Amino acid sequence: MQIVLSGKTAIVTGSTVGIGYAVAAGLASCGAAVVVNGRKQEAVDEAMARLRQAVPGAQVRGVAADLGSAEGCAQLVRAEPAADILVNNVGIYGPRDFFEVPDEEWSRYFEVNVMSGVRLSRAYLPGMAERGWGRVVFVSSESGLNIPADMIHYGVTKTANLSVSRGLAKRMAGTGVTVNAVLPGPTLSEGVQSMLKPSAERAGRSVEDTATAFVKSQRASSIIGRAATPEEVAHLIVYVCSLQASATTGAGLRVDGGVVESLV
Repeated sequence: MQIVLSGKTAIVTGSTVGIGYAVAAGLASCGAAVVVNGRKQEAVDEAMARLRQAVPGAQVRGVAADLGSAEGCAQLVRAEPAADILVNNVGIYGPRDFFEVPDEEWSRYFEVNVMSGVRLSRAYLPGMAERGWGRVVFVSSESGLNIPADMIHYGVTKTANLSVSRGLAKRMAGTGVTVNAVLPGPTLSEGVQSMLKPSAERAGRSVEDTATAFVKSQRASSIIGRAATPEEVAHLIVYVCSLQASATTGAGLRVDGGVVESLV
């Protein structure tokens, strides 16, 4: 199957590193004009340079905006008023005991992980519907189904992503616009590598081996028995954004390595 997205504009939030960057590269390789987003201009510029090197001839633009606020989302929309594809990828995470998470942290997680996608979907979906075609993808997580005891605040936001995407898919029925959620499992992104690096150094082993040990001990139901790569997750997201995925909407699509113990 050949995915062609020439003539389409794709916005990928939080796309300077990790899954977001891999998605941006995948969409660019299919011919889409890609808008890279990050909080800092330097990171956006570096990501655009990497993309142009990785995908010769790529059409890449960048917008530095902190999407954890209404103003940051409005800044992105002012810079890029229309899009055919929106990948709501930006997110924050980190283990912390429930009894140590203050109200402010709950609010911060909700603003970044949930409200960024709500605000941007509200801004871009009407234009997609008017043109009769569009793709919106929320990057959720297996943690939205398997709420981790040490990241309850994070898991709740990922469950919210599933609710918003399912409801929006119904709201956009008959418009030619699909809305889906993709649920990665443990993924060896730059952020996860940074989180695991201290323990890897203490144990005298590689970050990759440390990630595998984490999966086997903390996500023992994993069928692949390792962390996925950002590219493996991006492959599914790129497909969901394609013309070929026109009958897939309102779905929660897992790329979790089989972590979730569910038949569907």
